Amino acid sequence: MKAIIGAIIVALLPVVAAGGERPVAPNGIPIMEGYRNWQVIAPSYREDKGHIRVIFGNDIAVKASRNGTLPFPDGTVLAKVAWTAAKHPKFPVATVPDRFVQVEFMVKDAKKYGATGGWGFARFVGDSLTPYGKDPGFVQECFGCHTPVKGNDYVFTGFAPVP
Repeated sequence: MKAIIGAIIVALLPVVAAGGERPVAPNGIPIMEGYRNWQVIAPSYREDKGHIRVIFGNDIAVKASRNGTLPFPDGTVLAKVAWTAAKHPKFPVATVPDRFVQVEFMVKDAKKYGATGGWGFARFVGDSLTPYGKDPGFVQECFGCHTPVKGNDYVFTGFAPVP
């Protein structure tokens, strides 16, 4: 009987995961609902990784980016989605997104994340959206990469110019 109940529970796990809890980073930041519906702030390309990236912002991030507001206000959330790059099969001079790699978030809360410039960081990797990092200390890796842009409140990306 225990084996049957165990088999039922294991069979139901994908259903619970598919419609249930959002993955959460080791520091407590979950995947933000609806981030793919946020406005695009800018695309980018990371040569060392061969990744095409699109940076989305919630309404607070978009307003601050447009107005050049620094530091970004609390409540700002940026989402960076990354894919491997591939040549378009019908138009090989074009590079297009290929395989999904990860989604990363930056969440501004100057008090809560004071040790990392006021920003909380989270990364979810692969199609399974596996939270990155073994413990909350993983954010030091993220923060370390962002220190060269301290003068821009630790944010690399600005609003892409469009006439």
